[in-house]
Amino acid sequence: MREILPGRLWLGNAGDARDAQRLLAAGIVAVLDLAAEEASPILPRSMAYCRFPIADGAQDVEDLLDVAMRTLVSLLARHVPTLVYCGAGMSRSPAVVAGALALVQGGSPEERLLQVASGRPHDVSPQLWEAVRRIFCRICGETARSDGDP
Repeated sequence: MREILPGRLWLGNAGDARDAQRLLAAGIVAVLDLAAEEASPILPRSMAYCRFPIADGAQDVEDLLDVAMRTLVSLLARHVPTLVYCGAGMSRSPAVVAGALALVQGGSPEERLLQVASGRPHDVSPQLWEAVRRIFCRICGETARSDGDP
C-alpha cells in the first residue's frame, strides 16, 4: 500500500485491503474495491466500502468504470481518506486513480498515470486505459456544459 496524496489517497492490492488494522492506523475511512476476482475484505463497520467488480481487458465494463471514477472523484473532492485497490494493484487501481486525479487536480490522465506509477511496477491494460480516457473526456465535457459552455 502506498500513499499517493498524503493523508488522502492510497493505492494498493487485495492483500492490503485485508489488513484492517493497517487501514485504520493509516486513517483510511473509505475503500474502493476494483477487484472482480477477489472476495470482499472484512472491514470495520466504521469504514465505507464501495465495490466495483471490474476485470482487466473485459468488455462492457465502461459504465461500471465510470461510476467508480466518479465515486473516487467525489471522495477526493471531499478529502475522504481513501484506499483504491485491485487484485495486484498494477492496472485497474492506478488507471482509475490517474483518471480521477486528472479530474480533481487538472492535467491529463497520462500525466497523472506517470505520477501514480512512477518508480513502481505497473501493467495497465490498454483496453482499460482507453475506457478511462473516454470517461475522462465525457466527464470533462459534462463539466464544461454545466459551466455554461454549449
